[in-house]
Amino acid sequence: MSEQELKVQEKKAARHGGENTKNETYFAPHVDIYETDREVTVIADMPGVTVEGVDLALEDNILTIQGHRAPQAQPGRLILEEYEIGHYLRRFTVAESIDQEKIAASLVDGVLTVRLPKAVPAQPRKIAVKLG
Repeated sequence: MSEQELKVQEKKAARHGGENTKNETYFAPHVDIYETDREVTVIADMPGVTVEGVDLALEDNILTIQGHRAPQAQPGRLILEEYEIGHYLRRFTVAESIDQEKIAASLVDGVLTVRLPKAVPAQPRKIAVKLG
């Protein structure tokens, strides 16, 4: 591989927002966001995070993704360590009206996929007027 084919991207520290009571590091996971006429899909890379370590919330049109990564003991002598110990945090403002009851998320091999279905807008209808 040439030098141009493989580039290591530095992790960016995330702003936690508020006062920290614990001395923990938070990183902003890399994400891709796709939109169709039916849903918004967010794909976030969070290596080392388990399903139990993921916290998702949608409140006041703000999607918060948190991933808690516990240090893992590896067998053998450490030669190179590029995965820094820390947690993941990212927040997005969701512009669309989302059907919160139908939000779905999955985590496979450190890749979190969150599907945010758009709410169906109210359809115009004729209202019948009754006598009496």
